[in-house]
Amino acid sequence: MTPTSPRPDDYFGVSTLPYGVYSPDAAAPRLGVRVIDDIVDLAAVSAELAHPDAHVFDRPSLNALMALGPERWRAIRDWVRSVIVDPRHEELVRSHLRPVASVSMLLPVEVGDYVDFYASESHASNVGAIFRPDSPALPPNWKHLPIGYHGRAGTVVVSGTDVVRPRGQRRPGADGIPDFGPSHSLDIECEVGFIVGKASRQGSPLTVAQARDHIFGVVLLNDWSARDIQAWEYVPLGPFLGKSFATSISAWVVPFEAFKEAEVALPGQSPAVLPYLAGSASEVFGLDLRLEVVINQHKVSSPRFRDMYWSATQMLAHLTVNGASLRVGDLFASGTVSGVERDSWGSLLELTWSGLEPIELETGQLQGFLADGDVVTITGWAPAADGGRVTLGEVTGRIVPAPS
Repeated sequence: MTPTSPRPDDYFGVSTLPYGVYSPDAAAPRLGVRVIDDIVDLAAVSAELAHPDAHVFDRPSLNALMALGPERWRAIRDWVRSVIVDPRHEELVRSHLRPVASVSMLLPVEVGDYVDFYASESHASNVGAIFRPDSPALPPNWKHLPIGYHGRAGTVVVSGTDVVRPRGQRRPGADGIPDFGPSHSLDIECEVGFIVGKASRQGSPLTVAQARDHIFGVVLLNDWSARDIQAWEYVPLGPFLGKSFATSISAWVVPFEAFKEAEVALPGQSPAVLPYLAGSASEVFGLDLRLEVVINQHKVSSPRFRDMYWSATQMLAHLTVNGASLRVGDLFASGTVSGVERDSWGSLLELTWSGLEPIELETGQLQGFLADGDVVTITGWAPAADGGRVTLGEVTGRIVPAPS
């Protein structure tokens, strides 16, 4: 089996073909597509084959490719697949292969805006029970709209980037004075991110039917969270410094169309949503993404994205319903992916019930909130049309101490 003839069920086989941005040696960053353990230099291959869109591959981000629009995205993906599998191009492709392990992967998109949603009913209920034990777990608006907040685009980083433990204020003690220092309750959030590839005009909301054509691709995402900082600051306005210090995404962006066979019905929305959030099964749908969270090589959770209450298209329709515009490169995330069962919860806040019930690992060690040196890796895949898998790859990060 050669890199130019991957099987459908290969890890990063022809069902996936994700895009990434890499830096080969001292050369300028450019776009590549991953095939098993290699990366194909799309800038070089497209130039030799005189592809009409060759100019978009010799760039330091996917933004120029995305700006071509959904019709060209699909045509380019078809072209890439045909070049990879056609024996006539095998020699050419081989001459422009690099082992993934030999290159530096960079942030794949120039992120415009970043919005994080809160689309898992189980996660929202668990967090409500922990943070607001004397109130209903779900606020009254939760099943009527996809709740979200604007994050900080400038601190979105590529997988493999170290995460510096944040500092901030924490709840006051008996003296009423807030404590200050490094977070004691550093957490993860296993999420799925969606990359916007098509802009929209300010004042022109998208429908759920239009939303699909604005989503270019999918990444894995870890929304690192300082729970002690968050608990003190989140009333009355919500997440701020407890979230904005770092958000990690996978280096590989899988085209949204690769997940067509992974589309599933939502678990069920009751009461009925307002008309702007309603749509047909082809417009409002879940995704059968199988995720896994590993801390220091120990699996701690296996979330399923198909359990999410709100769809990606509903999130995008709601994001724009007030007239807010989209830009090429915008990123929006699902919020923590958590199911009903404890082993499918996607945050340590839930898994340890705010640190009160640490997880016992296979080694007998107890895992609470993150310690300096901990390495967190989130992986994922989805079923493909040919019986194989669409690979989401991984997003990983290591915690390093707060500055002194």
